[in-house]
Amino acid sequence: MISADRGHGCRGAVVRSARQGEVVQACDAEHRVVHTVEYRVHIELATTSDAHQAELVARLKELGATTADVGQGHVPWTVMADPEGNVFSVLEPRELYRDTGPIAAVVVDCADPRAMVRFWGDAIDWTVHELTDDRALLRSVEGVGPYLEFRRTPDDKVVWNRVHLDVMSNPVEDQAREVTRLEGLGATRADVGQGDVSWVVLADPEGNEFCVLGRG
Repeated sequence: MISADRGHGCRGAVVRSARQGEVVQACDAEHRVVHTVEYRVHIELATTSDAHQAELVARLKELGATTADVGQGHVPWTVMADPEGNVFSVLEPRELYRDTGPIAAVVVDCADPRAMVRFWGDAIDWTVHELTDDRALLRSVEGVGPYLEFRRTPDDKVVWNRVHLDVMSNPVEDQAREVTRLEGLGATRADVGQGDVSWVVLADPEGNEFCVLGRG
């Protein structure tokens, strides 16, 4: 599960204040500059053809998204920001993502993709599809849904998150055991102001917060 925090908390699984990352620029339909923020985690959307990509970008603009400049230069994908300034990408057609559904990948900027795969591969038991010093791809063992991608990023570009992952033990009643297992893999408890809630907030070895959901 993917949760997105709003500026003063969220309606998903965790309540916290978004911590500001890197300010980039987007322009609305009247070409006014809109301030947006780039975080460590972002979503990439899949398309099936050039026409589909153009249609999706147009529809997202109608819904309130804006194009954004994060220094990407001339690239085949389109970088956008949602109405609250969260940056995401609409990808050109790629064979890798032909069967993912609308979300191609959840992308996490990190310092060490190999270390992140060691943690997350064991944490959620997903299959490793690619692993290099600069990039790693994980996907459900069933071969369905989006990829979880880790990309090496310079230290000065690594900032905090507004999008986070929620995981659930199977069965859900084993939440405490799952938290203990994840702590054994290197996760740590995190206090994001959540108070007395049914989920447990943890952070992976690079400090990315995520939630272990419980019954409630």
